[in-house]
Amino acid sequence: MSQHQSGNGSKKRDFLGFTGLDAAKIIELFDYSLFIKQERHANRNSDEFRPIRHKTVAMIFNKPSLRTRVSFELGVYELGGHAISLEGKSIGVGERESVEDIARLLSRYNDAIVARLHEHEIIETLAAYADIPVINALTDLSHPCQILADAFTLYEKGLWREDTKVVFVGDGNNVANSWIELAGILPFHFVLACPEGYLSDEKLLRQARANAKGSIEILHDPMEAARNADVLYTDVWTSMGQEEEIAERLKAFAPFQINSKMLAEAKSSAVVMHCMPAHRGQEISAEVMDGPQSIIIDEAENRLHVQKALMVKLMNHDVYRKFHLTHRLNRAANRLKA
Repeated sequence: MSQHQSGNGSKKRDFLGFTGLDAAKIIELFDYSLFIKQERHANRNSDEFRPIRHKTVAMIFNKPSLRTRVSFELGVYELGGHAISLEGKSIGVGERESVEDIARLLSRYNDAIVARLHEHEIIETLAAYADIPVINALTDLSHPCQILADAFTLYEKGLWREDTKVVFVGDGNNVANSWIELAGILPFHFVLACPEGYLSDEKLLRQARANAKGSIEILHDPMEAARNADVLYTDVWTSMGQEEEIAERLKAFAPFQINSKMLAEAKSSAVVMHCMPAHRGQEISAEVMDGPQSIIIDEAENRLHVQKALMVKLMNHDVYRKFHLTHRLNRAANRLKA
């Protein structure tokens, strides 16, 4: 969670990536996400837990979306707020209106901005000029909400340890970049297995390696990378905006499909993850995606719970802080009883 000076000179929290977060803050967010998930399942129709009641969230979409749009809109609704969905083309971000003016205007109307964009610079400008929290729901550089949900899924299932080996097989894209950012904060073993020429962002990689509590590797042999993995993770080989490269990419990435042969190289207890949308028969085989070691739908569901926790943290920090104070007191009491 980064802190920015807003347009009116005050300090406010944004979530553009993992800058400003440490391991303790991430685990705090995961614990609150567990509470949010349990609260939803126990009291789905209750009006008692509405921590952002009457608040509005402006959602800007410059890219197609299924999970991000539904999980954020539903999350805002379930927390008691109202989401306003804005198509990027209709408001003309940076063309019909300047990013600075959009940020200032939306700050007068709303309580937060969620943006799914191409250029990362635009979300940085939104955060710089907005007086309200800004959340990165995906840019060409990073996808931090996805990786929060992924890491939370492993945490929830008791699969997160300092020696956990997460292997990302495929393109060094925005999802891989966010995994690398996380590897600069949480102690685990991260491996990017990609073809030559498809590396992740050099600056992010350099910064993460300088701060990493665990290890970060880049390999070009996918089978070697998959050996003894706890997690095999993949994404589409051709991201939005790269459609002209599809034939070239299909050829370059052919050996990087997660299939039963690759899964056999991982630990027998390994799980398979994919941020979706998925192309069965390309980056992942159908038998693996739909097989017993896949937790792909679990991580997709967890986008909802993690993002709800994130919005409460950013939009009603008093509720978030009160939960953790109570949580710590309960843990201390339990230790005394033991």
